[in-house]
Amino acid sequence: MITNVLIVLGTFILMEGITWCTHKYVMHGFLWILHSDHHKKDHDHAIERNDAFFLIFGVPGFLLCLFGAQAGVQAPYLWIGLGVTFYGFCYLLVHDLFIHQRLKIFRDTDNPYLLGLRRAHKIHHKHLGKEEGECFGMLWVPIQYFREAWNIKRKRK
Repeated sequence: MITNVLIVLGTFILMEGITWCTHKYVMHGFLWILHSDHHKKDHDHAIERNDAFFLIFGVPGFLLCLFGAQAGVQAPYLWIGLGVTFYGFCYLLVHDLFIHQRLKIFRDTDNPYLLGLRRAHKIHHKHLGKEEGECFGMLWVPIQYFREAWNIKRKRK
């Protein structure tokens, strides 16, 4: 049982690196055609081409869970799939709901970690082209953004 929990946790952590690399080299590379509308300032539609990445990441997680469930709890596929799926759920909560406010929830916070994530993502989106990007992570961004958020929180008190 502890091994399975470690597989889920390890996969979740590994997904941040996979997401960073995919964001930098795939989304800002040869699949920029899908990601570019996410960097446009004016959105007149609820669905973006960028939302295709939900399937690109979601289908492998689903398949790992499906085949892992069929293989039994001893097979690592289920646990790897759960790690991928949990990361995807966090991505939905943090990126789509908290940062981009696709639904108007999770608006106000004074949590320095969340404010740091939001600030780093704003810096990422200040670049409208694919070449000049920075801050490609989602849950782990350069520490300077957490420091800035902490300083803002201290000044507010």
